[in-house]
Amino acid sequence: MEKILQFAHSLIKNHINNDDIFIDMTIGNGKDTLFLCQNCKFVYGFDIQQLALDNTKKLLNDNNLTNYSLHLLSHDLFDEIIDFKVKGFIFNLGYLPCGNKIITTKAHTTILALKKALDYLLPKGIIVIVVYPGHEEGKNEKEAILKYVKSLDQKDFDVIVYSFINQINNPPFVIAIERK
Repeated sequence: MEKILQFAHSLIKNHINNDDIFIDMTIGNGKDTLFLCQNCKFVYGFDIQQLALDNTKKLLNDNNLTNYSLHLLSHDLFDEIIDFKVKGFIFNLGYLPCGNKIITTKAHTTILALKKALDYLLPKGIIVIVVYPGHEEGKNEKEAILKYVKSLDQKDFDVIVYSFINQINNPPFVIAIERK
């Protein structure tokens, strides 16, 4: 059985090829961005913390990758940079690992970013959201996102949830949305 991040990457890998453009909505320390750069034509990455951009840029440079553009910008403002449809998006919510745990993604900006992302998603494209409900804002995001994705029209989108239901301490889980 795949762990949460492995499953998120497997979903993406099944939807992309070397000609696709993908967006990492929360670059963190760059692990998702690295995976995307290794499997896509180009990756746009967003985060509100300079430390996240610095860590990600170092990781990508250490791997001799140049097919990316990183932006110090909240994920709900990605459309200030992107004006075309893309194959997919990944959101890895919560706080920056090894960073300031007070700085987290927020339910209201995540929902706004998600709504915009749906408009930019190509047919057969995918949005993968890794949700971390183990902290207070994470609980708020979980509730808001689940409420929103349950409302998506099944004629236009397929939505799944992948979680380990026997783990303690509010484990992370994946929500995936595929445009039909």
